[in-house]
Amino acid sequence: MTKGHTGAKLSPMTNIASQLPRALVLADIQNLYHTARAAHQKNIDYNQLWAELSSRYEIAHAFAYAVDRGDPKQQQFQNILRAIGFTVRLKPFIQRADGSAKGDWDVGITIDAMEFSKEVDTVILLSGDGDFAMLTEHLRNRHNNRIEVYSVEALTAQSLIRTADRYVSLAEFLL
Repeated sequence: MTKGHTGAKLSPMTNIASQLPRALVLADIQNLYHTARAAHQKNIDYNQLWAELSSRYEIAHAFAYAVDRGDPKQQQFQNILRAIGFTVRLKPFIQRADGSAKGDWDVGITIDAMEFSKEVDTVILLSGDGDFAMLTEHLRNRHNNRIEVYSVEALTAQSLIRTADRYVSLAEFLL
């Protein structure tokens, strides 16, 4: 499902050679993994997703935020993300004494969004976390960014969907 307009906007930041608007991609890997598994018992096809995004945008920066458990399978996945084109940002996995875990990247994603959004036309958030609704509104108001959100629709905050100029369900990008 897509919401909003899908036409590419050309701005002074658009690369004339490519004629594609410039984009910042922010991928909340933990959110994407857990919501795709919970809703569909599947994983996201990041190659297909990257092909879609790079066909519509010149990707200026792409960050994938993940938790590092030191697991070889997880490290292999992180290398795949790097090969696709993402800069992988890792945070150590923290197990609390009560058994709960800590590893969210909300602040890191917000800092990178604030830092790099002024260089691009569009900010593409790959997450369903409603905590980012305020951030997306701020980016639009402050830098006049177009906002796109890609997520697992059934587990995405409606407040985040409402802030997007374009919403895309990740259902078509599942393995």
